Amino acid sequence: MTIKAHKKSKNSPRKPRKEAVSVSINDEKETPLLMPKKTESSSFSHQDFNGASFIGAVFNLSTTIIGAGIMALPATMKVLGLGLGIALIVFVAVLTEFSVGLLLRFSKAGGSASYAGVMGDAFGDVGRRILQVCVVINNIGVLIVYMIIIGDVLSGSSSSGVHHAGILEGWFGEHWWNGRFFVLVVTTLGVFTPLACFKRIDSLRHTSALAVFLAFVFLLITATIAVAKWLQGTTTIPRFLPDVTDINSVWALFTVVPVLVQHMSAISMLNDIVRVSYALHLMLVFPVIFYPLRLNLDGFLFPSSVPLVTDNIRFSLLTAGLISVAFLGANFIPSIWDAFQFTGATTAVCIGFIFPAAIALRNSHGITSWKDKTLAIFMVGLAVFASLVAIYSDAYAIFKKNASPSRE
Repeated sequence: MTIKAHKKSKNSPRKPRKEAVSVSINDEKETPLLMPKKTESSSFSHQDFNGASFIGAVFNLSTTIIGAGIMALPATMKVLGLGLGIALIVFVAVLTEFSVGLLLRFSKAGGSASYAGVMGDAFGDVGRRILQVCVVINNIGVLIVYMIIIGDVLSGSSSSGVHHAGILEGWFGEHWWNGRFFVLVVTTLGVFTPLACFKRIDSLRHTSALAVFLAFVFLLITATIAVAKWLQGTTTIPRFLPDVTDINSVWALFTVVPVLVQHMSAISMLNDIVRVSYALHLMLVFPVIFYPLRLNLDGFLFPSSVPLVTDNIRFSLLTAGLISVAFLGANFIPSIWDAFQFTGATTAVCIGFIFPAAIALRNSHGITSWKDKTLAIFMVGLAVFASLVAIYSDAYAIFKKNASPSRE
């Protein structure tokens, strides 16, 4: 390895020293010796953004995208119908592409390496902190949902007087050690805690690859069963449009959430394989969602402190505290609907659509076109409308559910 300094011509514009000095490797690749100055908070500016491998980034991102959403697609089709469901998926995909494109453009223009940095560049410290609060609320809600689903799959659940046996209960019978609380304790201490202790998200690339594989196992088996049942003529043709009977049916179209179907119309072995693969998949998704949760909470609470990866005490306390909150939430929140509907109708909408559109409308770097602003206004209006309708529908369902026993 040799170190050299690039010489400039007299007519060339003067550049900072950090751009002139570089390290030259044998294969002629060059990396700067002096890293560019960061303008973001300490918690984000000292993170090793350029240390992740390409394969690791692909697997971690794929795992994050799949998450528990793999179960949301059947529920979406059930509520909306096949035609409207597919149209809605395509429509949301277009909005997501536009939203991500806005973030990337403003990230490049402002030299920011994180979502919080882009928000801080557009709206200052207040904007950065609002985003961090939304990420913390959204991710902790998602992790609670994951724990609830894992507990339901492994230990079973009871709703409306009907008990659905979990995998362990079906295999070994009902015992104290396969109860919900004990299973979640073992899962938390044996799986979540060790994986959450990695300080670099790239260290999770192998578990993320396994999570993606398990998701494909789930899809392959369910698709095979669906095709086989269709060929045998034992399944009905799915509805093309939603079944709308009253105004509440219309509100329900805005509150599509994932539902875990524990009993499938297939042989027992395939049923168990699907359930085990999905439970393991969620266990491996957990640390990938946990990483930005811890990072954003640290950036919100300690914006001027030393980097989180260099402070073992702060790192350990945040990790233990967040895992404990998720564990307690999973044991005291009775249903995934309560946690998932709240986070999906509020913070998830803000993170995915409202904040990127607000950044475009703010246009702090003058790169937003008239078309971008028009789409941003449409995206904000649609997100606010859907969020308000979802919150109203969820609250109405909860009040109706609580009022029904008193009438009897």
